[in-house]
This record gives sequence, C-alpha cells and structure tokens, in this order.
Amino acid sequence: MRRIDSATIIVSLMRCKLGTFMSWNLDPIIKQFGPFTLGWYGLFFAGGVLIGLQLMQWIYRREGRNVAELDRLLWFVLAGTLIGMRLGHCLFYDPGYYLTHWWEIPQFWLGGYASHGGAVGLLVAVALYCRGPERPSYFWLLDRLAIPAVLTGAFIRIGNFFNSEIVGNPTDSVFGVVFKRVDALSRHPVQLYEAVSYLAIFVVLILVYRHKRGLRDGGITGLYFILVFTARFVLEFLKTPQAAYEGGLTIHVGQYLSLPFVLVGVALLLRGRRAKNSSAIESK
Repeated sequence: MRRIDSATIIVSLMRCKLGTFMSWNLDPIIKQFGPFTLGWYGLFFAGGVLIGLQLMQWIYRREGRNVAELDRLLWFVLAGTLIGMRLGHCLFYDPGYYLTHWWEIPQFWLGGYASHGGAVGLLVAVALYCRGPERPSYFWLLDRLAIPAVLTGAFIRIGNFFNSEIVGNPTDSVFGVVFKRVDALSRHPVQLYEAVSYLAIFVVLILVYRHKRGLRDGGITGLYFILVFTARFVLEFLKTPQAAYEGGLTIHVGQYLSLPFVLVGVALLLRGRRAKNSSAIESK
C-alpha cells in the first residue's frame, strides 16, 4: 500500500478547488415572527453594535468619562449610520431608479446599504452630537469611535457572506466558494477577505490607541480612513460590480468613493504632524 505522508496531503489540498466541495446556500432569514423577520445580516449588525458599545464603555472608563453619556451617543451614531448607509446606496449605486422612485428611499426594510454613505452619516451625526453642552471634542470622539466602527464593519461583512451578497469574481483558487443563491460558479468570498482585513485593522487601531505617543486628536481617525478604504479599494478588484451603471467604468464605484476618504485620512495625519512640530518649535 502506498504511504501517504502529511506533505502529500497538504499538496493535494492546495491543488484542489475549495469551491468544488464548499457550497454556500444558507437561507438569509433565520426566523419569521409574523410581519417581523430575523435575518443573519441584522443579527451580525446588531452583534457588532453591542460589542462596539462594550468597547466604548471600556474606553470611557479608561478615560475617566461618564459612561452614561454613551446612551445618547448610541442613538446619534445608529441614526446617522443607518440613514447614511441607505442614502448612500440609493444615490451612489442606483440613482436612476431611486430618483424616479423616491418614495422607496426611506423604506429601510427593502435592503440596500452602502458603507461609504454610513461613514458620511456617522461623521455628520458625531458633529451634531458634539454641539451639545459638556460634550467631547469632535476629533477626540471620532478617534475613539473608529475602533468599534471597524470591528462592526467586520461583523457586517460576515453578515453579507451569510446572505450570499456582495460576492466576488469567479476564481479557480483554493479559496473559492460556490454561492448557490447566485450561480454555480466558484467565486472569491470577498466578504470574508474584507472582514479579516477589518479585524486586522481593529488590532492596529487598538494598539495605536493604547500606546500612541505624540499623536494628536484626529490621528486615529486618519489612520482608520487610510487603512479601511485602502483595503476596500484593493478588494474591490475582486468584487462583482455593485452599481447598475458600473459596466463602462475603469474602476468600481466603491473605489471612486474610497479615494476621498484616503485623502482625508492623509490630511488628518499631516495635520497632527504639523501640530506636533509647531508645539516642538514653540517650546524651544
């Protein structure tokens, strides 16, 4: 009998297509409660928010701030993010349809959300929140929110995977997955690639937050923008087009939308560096 060692097994696994034996056909709906639906996407979204809230409570205790402030902040963040995500999808990815069916825009239950719009909505919501009395400064708060935000983004992408949405291009690589609700092709599980990227960025932001030296307010936000939207830009090359009008574009809509965030991130880091150099000069 031929002896099969571990090296032979590893080589055989690397040569096979994961998509030929891993098929994904999970029902996006977990349970129906009359008119209410519990879905995987909503479950992962809510899980990310709850864990993010725990993180913010840890940060506020660490900084000596009143944790009760987070109750009001949570509503601002949720409202701004959800409204921004919905408007972003309608205006960035299918404006032709929604401008002629404008009454469907506020119908959140129909689905259709865009992370770029969510980021803009969050920025606006935090600005409104910080206008209140005894509130933290805008960039101070954004720096802290960036940490749970990127973790929640990872949970959302896992929810996209469970829903068989935002799938990748066809591939014959070992990482391919057949999304049976889409077609019979082996495709990149780009949702999981993005989730793993966000988890890695989350670790980086936590380390920077705990050990930052000389990084001014806005620095972590700038780093968040650069890392998250660079990862998004790169991974878009593996995604199927998301917008109805993307066919003739050189790069995807998501890539065009990511570039301004990367530039803003660079500007925020340069702003912090200039402030640091200015303080050093004044102290001499």
